[in-house]
Amino acid sequence: MAPADRYRPVRIWLMFVALMVCVMVLVGGATRLTESGLSITEWKPVTGALPPMSDQAWNDEFAKYQQIPQYQQINKGMSLGDFKKIYFWEWLHRLLGRVIGLVFIVPLAVFWWRGNLDRSLAPKLFLLFLLGGLQGAIGWWMVASGLTERTSVAPYRLAVHLTLAFFLFAAILWTALSLKPRNLPVRPAIKAAAWGLLVLSFVQVFLGAIVAGLDAGLSFTTWPLMDGMLIPSAASLSPLEPLWRNLFENPMTAQFVHRMTAYLLLAAAVANLVLTRGTPAFRPSAVLLLTIVIQAVIGVLTLIHVVPLGLALLHQFGALAVIAHAASNVQRFSTQAQVAVPSAVLQRA
Repeated sequence: MAPADRYRPVRIWLMFVALMVCVMVLVGGATRLTESGLSITEWKPVTGALPPMSDQAWNDEFAKYQQIPQYQQINKGMSLGDFKKIYFWEWLHRLLGRVIGLVFIVPLAVFWWRGNLDRSLAPKLFLLFLLGGLQGAIGWWMVASGLTERTSVAPYRLAVHLTLAFFLFAAILWTALSLKPRNLPVRPAIKAAAWGLLVLSFVQVFLGAIVAGLDAGLSFTTWPLMDGMLIPSAASLSPLEPLWRNLFENPMTAQFVHRMTAYLLLAAAVANLVLTRGTPAFRPSAVLLLTIVIQAVIGVLTLIHVVPLGLALLHQFGALAVIAHAASNVQRFSTQAQVAVPSAVLQRA
């Protein structure tokens, strides 16, 4: 294999893993939207890979679910058949996590054994594997919050779980892209702007998860007005003390902040496009802006149609697309070029 193609199998593998993480995020979204996430009340990383295999096993699982507040306060009287439907989504979500772990660690061991990984790359890949394991543990930490005193998971734990999933997706994608750099020589201001857009995109993902955790998208379903106003009253946005609790526990505040951050992200992407005009960064910046615009439109449609499953999942996929483009731009603008760049090009950038 030619030196230039040394990392090609590793890149393909990492891109496939990133795609699997994307699918898992969407299945996780379906699990949340169908209120299925608390249907499995125990964390069994190994034995839990198989679903119940007999009528007695199903009855035992259903009996465990009947002990938690979600069943007692919301789903009391649910049939075993309906329980199997919500169980399926949570089981599939967890199964995908296990499969991704295997798809990651087995090829990683093979690549390491064959010498495809150098000393700088191998630690990064093992760190990604550990990060995936941490994500599974945080997933159980999230589920556990809804098994005793709540009828759903805690919004801030959901936000941590989802944001880390997006971070893992971006980190895997970044690593794959770094193995075949597509360097664009740009000045420091453009690099800083790319980083700013990526960080703001992650903030918006976190805020969106808070909205999801509070079911805030079901409460105020008009746009551009919210509860009949462009900006709700301060009393409506901050009734809880201390003030920070409103972001995590007040549906109006959570949705309002999510909306305002979307506007800020859109404005920042437009400003970034102006900044990159006439430079090699203009085209990727334009693609990122277009992705953000499409995501914003999907978000509005999801809201005014009262969060149907299909649109909600499309909105979550749009968030993944925004993170992917933002991370790709940062990697593209920040990595040191491997070839000499004419000074005239650097001056134009």
